[in-house]
Amino acid sequence: MRAAFAASTLIFAAAVVPAIAWDDPPPAAIPTLPAAASSVEGFAPQGWTVEAKAAGDLDGDGKPDAAFVLHGADPKLVIDNKDGIGGDEIDTNPRILGVALATDGGYRLAVQNATLIPRRDQPNIDDAFSADGGLSIARGAVKVAISLFANAGGWGMSNISYTFRLKGGTLELVGYDRDDTQRNSGEVEVVSINYLSGKMSDAKGRIDQDAKDYKTVWRRAPAKIGPAIEAIGDGVEFDPTK
Repeated sequence: MRAAFAASTLIFAAAVVPAIAWDDPPPAAIPTLPAAASSVEGFAPQGWTVEAKAAGDLDGDGKPDAAFVLHGADPKLVIDNKDGIGGDEIDTNPRILGVALATDGGYRLAVQNATLIPRRDQPNIDDAFSADGGLSIARGAVKVAISLFANAGGWGMSNISYTFRLKGGTLELVGYDRDDTQRNSGEVEVVSINYLSGKMSDAKGRIDQDAKDYKTVWRRAPAKIGPAIEAIGDGVEFDPTK
């Protein structure tokens, strides 16, 4: 079972959420997506659906490229949870983030990743991804937003966003933003890393303060170049300072 909140070891002020006894979800196979398709929907294998998609030029050729999130729809991975917390059913189906470049006949797959958006594998932790605002393309970059919220077992909640640029056949991290809130104490911590400028800010305050009144410390980014998406792994557990 994925650690309930391994990110608590980061520099952020997030509370540890203890795991609640629950069987590990069944294993899920990740298919290899087609190398090309006439539409974004054409990249979805049987048993998968397009949950979110965004359009924009990612390689500078003036054509609208695509980013998309596929969600598995295997009924065997929807777990009966009528006697537990977090809903009557828990959908543990995985997701795939894909990036495809526009061609004359449709799209060519450039990147596929099935680890950044974690599976829901604990009933007390809400789904990390929402199609509403979870994926976008702007200024030649792909942005993926995920969250961490415990509906039981802890007070911490987090909103995390990753900004990537396509480089060398992969997605390279150029921006990382995370805000952590303790719902019991009201403490807030906001961390922002811009790998392009080489700067990182760490702001601390309270939910009853304006963000401009938070105490902010600026320092160098933890690396000159952000990691490739394959090196990040689980987007909730990733620690950019290591």
